[in-house]
Amino acid sequence: MSFHVIQQAPARLNRSELAVPGSAPQMFEKAAESEADVIFLDLEDAVAPDDKAQARKNIIKALNEIDWGKKTMSVRINGLDTHYMYRDVVDVVEQAGERLDVIMIPKVGTAADVYAVDMMVTQIEDAKGYKKRIGFEHIIETALGMQNVSDIAAASKRNESLHFGVADYAASTRARTTIIGGVNPDYSVLTDPLDDGSRAVHWGDMWHYALARMVVAARANGLRPIDGPFGDFSDPDGYKAAARRAAVLGCEGKWAIHPSQIALANEVMSPSEAEVTKAQRILKAMEEAAAAGKGAVSLDGRLIDYASIRQAEVLVEKARQISGA
Repeated sequence: MSFHVIQQAPARLNRSELAVPGSAPQMFEKAAESEADVIFLDLEDAVAPDDKAQARKNIIKALNEIDWGKKTMSVRINGLDTHYMYRDVVDVVEQAGERLDVIMIPKVGTAADVYAVDMMVTQIEDAKGYKKRIGFEHIIETALGMQNVSDIAAASKRNESLHFGVADYAASTRARTTIIGGVNPDYSVLTDPLDDGSRAVHWGDMWHYALARMVVAARANGLRPIDGPFGDFSDPDGYKAAARRAAVLGCEGKWAIHPSQIALANEVMSPSEAEVTKAQRILKAMEEAAAAGKGAVSLDGRLIDYASIRQAEVLVEKARQISGA
């Protein structure tokens, strides 16, 4: 391992993150009763300009009066390029900061964007005498943000997670697609002609590079990488496939833009009973190997070593988090 020690963000269960428009207070109670690990009350894209002031009031009231249980509560503020942002931060943190766990910052482009919000939140917390420090979630959803993702990830001790905002990212990069988080038949390869002259088509994942790059930046700075929205909530199989791809790359959660997606995210982003059992067997086998003075041992015909311990510990710890939720 490097001599540089990575400081891990606060451990929060973040398998599913439910988006709830601040302009739809009738949805708040149902969200509080849901199985979502994290809820972000939205002041940005889901709220029309004329509704933003009232949405802000709705959110402040909801944070103070609704029993959200053990859920992690977040508010997505408006972008730094709008005149709504400062009032989002000031009003919500001053009036409901005691129940707010994290602030979601959209369209983060540079480390300076993070610094600006950090300065505002720090001053408010100090003025109000808050003991708890509010964390930051950053949505990487522009070409500028992806270019600077490593600097953004390291920009504040408040940082907790990076999220891939696929729709705005597609617009920013001028990708030829109108889907949100799904696959595209044009992003495919043809096999060489077979004996009968036919050629098979293999679809690819056009978001692989962007998501993988964000995951590396997140993990290198001790943050949680979270996959963003999947727009077609009538396609649970497509959602689960996208979530699995993200999980394989290292993401530990995915957005739910519809309540039906919460259970899907929780299922995919939770280790199975078989995986946890195997991880526990790996830890036991390595414990026995260490007692015998061995650094590696075989289990079920496969080599396991100290790297296997780290992999197994991640799964076992995740299972422990889930059981305690």
